[in-house]
Amino acid sequence: MINTIMADKKVHQGRNIKRIREILGIKQDALAIELGDDWNQQKISLLEQKEVIDPQILELVAKALHVNPEAIKNFNEEQAINIFSNTFSDFKDNAIASAMNYQCTFNPIDKIVQLYDEKIELYERMLKEKNELLEKLAGEKKK
Repeated sequence: MINTIMADKKVHQGRNIKRIREILGIKQDALAIELGDDWNQQKISLLEQKEVIDPQILELVAKALHVNPEAIKNFNEEQAINIFSNTFSDFKDNAIASAMNYQCTFNPIDKIVQLYDEKIELYERMLKEKNELLEKLAGEKKK
């Protein structure tokens, strides 16, 4: 029964282009520029009113929107909304909760102290090597 309902629904390719463009945050002018010199905002507006679009133009628009032409042909706003709502419904709440409940597995002050100690050890080793080298050079001069 659901397949019969879906089969009866006509795909309005122009409206699908408009919705995808809006979802991507692209203005008609920007899409026209992306499509080339033959295009302008008015031509995009007319294109978005067409129910069926020439396959070559559909391919060109899909490429400009960085989507598959099938995405335009098969776009279903209800399904897209369901995907977004099911995927991102708790994102805001989780993001806030995650930020508020963040617990380090280490003490940042301890890490800073550790880095400082390592720096001091490195400096002492370099000084020791420098002194040994100077002593070696001084010993060679005496000979």
